[in-house]
Amino acid sequence: MTSTTEQAGQMDMTTRQGAIIAHLTRAGHARAEPPILQPADVFLDLAGEDIRARIFLTAGADGEELCLRPEYTIPVSRAYLASPQAGSVASFSYLGPVFRQRPGGPNEFVQAGIESFGRMDREAADAEILTLALEAAQGAGCGSLKVSLGDAGLFTALLSALDLPNAWVRRIRRGHMRSENLGLLLAPAAHGAATDHSGVLAALEGVDKKGARALVEDLLSIAGISSVGGRSAGEIADRFLEQAAMKSSAGISAEKRAVLERFLGVGGDPDKASAALRALAQDAKLDLGAALDAFDARLGFIAARGLDVSSLAFAANFGRNLDYYTGFVFEAHRPDGEPGRPVVGGGRYDGLLRRLGAAGDIPAVGAAIWCDRLFADGVKA
Repeated sequence: MTSTTEQAGQMDMTTRQGAIIAHLTRAGHARAEPPILQPADVFLDLAGEDIRARIFLTAGADGEELCLRPEYTIPVSRAYLASPQAGSVASFSYLGPVFRQRPGGPNEFVQAGIESFGRMDREAADAEILTLALEAAQGAGCGSLKVSLGDAGLFTALLSALDLPNAWVRRIRRGHMRSENLGLLLAPAAHGAATDHSGVLAALEGVDKKGARALVEDLLSIAGISSVGGRSAGEIADRFLEQAAMKSSAGISAEKRAVLERFLGVGGDPDKASAALRALAQDAKLDLGAALDAFDARLGFIAARGLDVSSLAFAANFGRNLDYYTGFVFEAHRPDGEPGRPVVGGGRYDGLLRRLGAAGDIPAVGAAIWCDRLFADGVKA
């Protein structure tokens, strides 16, 4: 039987959650509620490993592999593409349960959030989503938050300007999303393995990508393997191809490595970080002007919305462990919160809608609010 105190606590949590979604809808983000059961393949293919390894899988009557909704961005994006608004400017809010395996914590928890599609004024949209999510969380009584900023788009521009081999670009970008150590990523052992795969890699070297991918998928199918650790057979095949490409490449020069290390060491006050990054670009003779202009424009829009930019912490090595982020990313933590447990997190994902079936990229940015972390301690992510 639920005690009076527990009932009061539940009522208070419900009231606060209601305040969050009310704030978001008043700001013009229509309420969306995509189905709890979702096709599993889109999460296996498009979400980060952090989610892929923790989703709850089931099967439909026709054998289709389904999962309980592990997050909202992909389901809301799919609903948007299926709607008459697809391709035009639209924005949505949500509040509801998501499901992930979380050792030491509940596997079902409530998320609120917002998703914005189609806006060409990207930097202004980024600033609006960030400030609106923070306002909603703080307005529900969570108090002050520590905000961290990153920029996956700026890092991609750097990798492009350095003209690195594609296999290394993919590896470094993936490591950046997970905030992995650059030294480990670039070390010779980083693309080796505890088990010797030299025979497989040698067989794949020089083979066209389509044929090599088909070979690996056939071998996995013969072995009865459809997925490993949340990765599909196709993704496993692509990893083998990536390792084969890196095995045959010359690696990264000391000069380019020094540029990467200097870039990833930039952090702190966003305005000072911008100046440091411009100095780096000038010293290394790299054309990062457009990406840095967008960075500065975003800071201007954030300031215009009343947020003190100097109170934010930029880190060039900061990434979010979701594969679909392509630009601005951010997280907010309670001052007394545990590392790795953001209260708010989000960013830009312009390429996701194309990967979900749109004819081309559609500007998109969003933020999630973890309601269980706003007001309670002891919940493990």
